[in-house]
Amino acid sequence: MFQTSWDKFVKAFVDNGGYKNVLLGLENTAYIALFGFLIGLLIGTIIATVKVAGNNNKIAKGFSKVGDVYVGFFRGTPIVVQLLLIYYVLFPLIGITVDKLIIAIVTFGLNSGAYVAEIMRSGVLSVDSGQYEAGRSLGLSYSATMARIVLPQALKNSLPSLGNELIALVKDTSVAGFIAVFDLTAAFKLIGSAAYSYVVPYLMLALFYLVIVIVLTVIIKLIERRLRKGDRRAN
Repeated sequence: MFQTSWDKFVKAFVDNGGYKNVLLGLENTAYIALFGFLIGLLIGTIIATVKVAGNNNKIAKGFSKVGDVYVGFFRGTPIVVQLLLIYYVLFPLIGITVDKLIIAIVTFGLNSGAYVAEIMRSGVLSVDSGQYEAGRSLGLSYSATMARIVLPQALKNSLPSLGNELIALVKDTSVAGFIAVFDLTAAFKLIGSAAYSYVVPYLMLALFYLVIVIVLTVIIKLIERRLRKGDRRAN
């Protein structure tokens, strides 16, 4: 039975050009995960900075409350619901028509930003307060001190958690098909439909995601190792 399923998969994947759909799906998955993560990193870093500043500044404290609502919503609702709301409600409501892939990137970026905000806030708080005081004593403003001194160290301290967030984001892209985005999952689903068998295509889909996660894990560990070597040389 498995041999028959495998033969059907090979025929759909190779002879019928299914591999082209897989490459396209892989490309879209990479776009969603990478650009979504970069958007999330930007949003999360801004929110984390504002939340930390809110301890000493009344204006920042007000924006911090807005950040709390944002983080609470995107961490408290499923990514599928967020996709559906943004695609079927938000964009039509404001009258903007954009490609489904862009909507997926924006949604995953907003979702990631909520998690990155907490990761970066912990990273900022892990930096010795003397670093901030040193920057201020040199005449740097709060924003300059954060950008030049505190955030680079916070980013380094948060790298393992940020790596986990990127990996989680890659796996979460499998739900992008809910708004008809042609991702990796959709590509293998199409192969299953062509082969009239989903056993092998879904096993291969799981293998693809596993390989992607392993590669990302290795890359993140190599970056961590290089940063640790840099710290030892500096000391």
